[in-house]
Amino acid sequence: MALTQYYTATSIDGFIADEHNSLDWLFEVTERDDRFGPFLAGVGAFAMGATTYEWVLQQEKLLDQPEKWQQWYGDRPSWVFTHRDLPVIPGADLTFVSGDVRPVHAAMTAAAGGRNLWLVGGGELVGAFADAGLLDEIIIGIAPATLGAGAPLLPRRLTSSRLTLTAAEQAGPFAYLTYRVS
Repeated sequence: MALTQYYTATSIDGFIADEHNSLDWLFEVTERDDRFGPFLAGVGAFAMGATTYEWVLQQEKLLDQPEKWQQWYGDRPSWVFTHRDLPVIPGADLTFVSGDVRPVHAAMTAAAGGRNLWLVGGGELVGAFADAGLLDEIIIGIAPATLGAGAPLLPRRLTSSRLTLTAAEQAGPFAYLTYRVS
């Protein structure tokens, strides 16, 4: 059965981006493992918020080098939640949406062909999926950094009655925790 998964990295103090919505802090960690490749192989569709999309767009200069999107995500359909007009990456299968996550989740599930759905972030978007009962799993890589402020991992209250730890692993300097959400 396909899962709706929030797979992300966080600082030790629970932020996924710094106060400038940057992920530069994460790329300072030079030792990496290859967990993302096998994870992405199981993904059939994904969604992200406008801030995440804009950061990737600008950071990687995707309007000038759109082939990078294909190299990373292939032909997977993706949805971007936004309330404004954003530039489209040439060749990317992008749908810009706003509002209720439930019809988007249904469209993503249909497009994913039985594979998992990835909620890239940010935390507020993932929280909307959790509020609608559409989040199955949280996979977090805890990076060896503290930020003190920024975008929180998940700005929602999910108590231990809804979260079950299913895996805890070390990979280099990262600690990976996987929780089933009920």
